Amino acid sequence: MRKISILGATGSIGQNTIDLIDRDPSAYDVVALTGGANVTKLAEDARRLNADVAVTAYEERLPDLRAALAGSNVEATAGQKALTEAAARPADWVMSAIVGAAGLEPGLEVLKQGATLALANKETLVCAGALVLETAKANNARLLPVDSEHSAVFQALVGENMDAVERIIITASGGAFRDWPLSDLAKATVEQASSHPNWNMGQRITIDSASMFNKALELIETKEFFGVSPKQIEVLVHPESIVHALVGFNDGAVMAHMGAPDMRHAIGYALNWPDRRELPVARLDLAKLGQLRFNEPDEARYPALRLARNVMERGGLSGAVFNAAKERALDRFIAREIGFLQMAEIVEAVLDRFEASNGLIDAPLTLDNVVRTDHLARTWVDDFVIQRAG
Repeated sequence: MRKISILGATGSIGQNTIDLIDRDPSAYDVVALTGGANVTKLAEDARRLNADVAVTAYEERLPDLRAALAGSNVEATAGQKALTEAAARPADWVMSAIVGAAGLEPGLEVLKQGATLALANKETLVCAGALVLETAKANNARLLPVDSEHSAVFQALVGENMDAVERIIITASGGAFRDWPLSDLAKATVEQASSHPNWNMGQRITIDSASMFNKALELIETKEFFGVSPKQIEVLVHPESIVHALVGFNDGAVMAHMGAPDMRHAIGYALNWPDRRELPVARLDLAKLGQLRFNEPDEARYPALRLARNVMERGGLSGAVFNAAKERALDRFIAREIGFLQMAEIVEAVLDRFEASNGLIDAPLTLDNVVRTDHLARTWVDDFVIQRAG
């Protein structure tokens, strides 16, 4: 039996991971499940999977979690420290699906144990790519990508030499507003941005898809994970979401990874790696599908892509700034305090302010500096929102 943990068990990635584990429960010994406010679901899964510990990120929900686990053998804990401690428990394989920068420190703890970290949390590499990769190497740990695009690239590179890679192309659905007139985007509502045409995801990542901030993060993640230059990474809008990524080689060949838009493929590949095993995902019928469309993204519609390229060129702590500003601007949009297009404007303003601030972006890439930078960037987003409201 493999010892596994799922960080972010109550989200869509976590639930899809549990779906796969439930199909062969005798193969897994579940160490830890962590989640957010949905302690009822967290307790239900922890009981069924006989986890050692269940952790909610919200300390005020600990009494509810304890009540839901009463009579079981599952330990209940709460808070950020408890999340980090759960990640540090010995395991063979850990899914990192905590949303946002909050997933960085638990992910580093997993790597320090020398475990395999299945990385669905793109912010981990965006905020501290070099630190994460160094930690993995120092502890003989392994990183496996779970984002559908990066899993696709990883699979396309099996048996290949990175020296032969000319370009990596990641695809984007285009999100909720891909067919909207550009002039209408300023009026887009939270509800409209929360409806994805292809994927069933949580609200935050669905809105990030509409703004293409999620793809901006994935550009940076691609650079860090595969060690390629920013000029080698391209984005194409692909409305069907069938081709998840393509890798172009120096002989002109292009390898494409295709599959139905179902995250269980990428999760299952990481769970079973280096083997392939049968998965409960739809099989492609290309004749029925009929066509696959690809278009270059309009950066006037998706300014997040331009900002991501600037971040890749800048390096240092700029990834941590970018991600924190994005997360806080998204909070403000969901709270209906700023408009849809203002998210990118504010993120750019925060990046510019850091660039102009005496060496802040060039400070050493340590966990403490990432945490401090994250806090400061969020504060500056709030400052800009207040200024605009005034």
